[in-house]
Amino acid sequence: MKNLILTTAALALTAGIAMAETVRMGTEGAYPPYNFINDAGEIDGFERELGDELCKRASLDCEWVKNDWDSIIPNLVSSNYDTIMAGMSITDERDEVIDFTQNYLPPTASVFVATSADVDTASGVIATQTSTTQASYVADSGATLVEFATPEETIAAVRNGEADAVFADKDYLLPIVGESGGELVIVGEDIPLGDGVGLGLRESDGELQGKFNDAITSMKDDGSLNEMIVKWFGEDAPRY
Repeated sequence: MKNLILTTAALALTAGIAMAETVRMGTEGAYPPYNFINDAGEIDGFERELGDELCKRASLDCEWVKNDWDSIIPNLVSSNYDTIMAGMSITDERDEVIDFTQNYLPPTASVFVATSADVDTASGVIATQTSTTQASYVADSGATLVEFATPEETIAAVRNGEADAVFADKDYLLPIVGESGGELVIVGEDIPLGDGVGLGLRESDGELQGKFNDAITSMKDDGSLNEMIVKWFGEDAPRY
């Protein structure tokens, strides 16, 4: 009986080790070029390519999990996946709940977009995606904040007159403005927010955090991260 118990315990330990080798990467899949669902129904974008390379360098077996933005931090904390890689800016507020790696994208600009350049973004109705750094900025600005679950809904709110402008990452909004045929325009100057974009992890996963930090450092050192940033965001994107 004792041998059976020991054998069972050993098998359980082995299974635990095997499970630990698979890291579930949580992302939104709705925020190009950071992450999106391609025509084949697969998660794609800058963070998919980068995440796969980081996992390779860290000798991790990673699989991708799609999760809505508004529950992406609670579901990480609840262990429904092991990381967040979803264009998430590193902020003090979020860092009170989860941990972050070093940034894999430098701080980038946010902008207002509207149907007219004359919109008053200081006192108007501004649409943002819920629980974002942009939502916090608008809430503190004196403008009227309206939040939506998805980035697509923020654009629709401007087009249908529900909001005067949308405030989001310039990298996300710029292609939409370009494809609008003049219907949408950028209003005002670029506004930098946050401390760059990093992987979110549970506070208890310090070892995993270290592995990803080492992988990010190696990509910064050999220039491959800058090459990937240019590929997805263009020559004008901030780099390391």
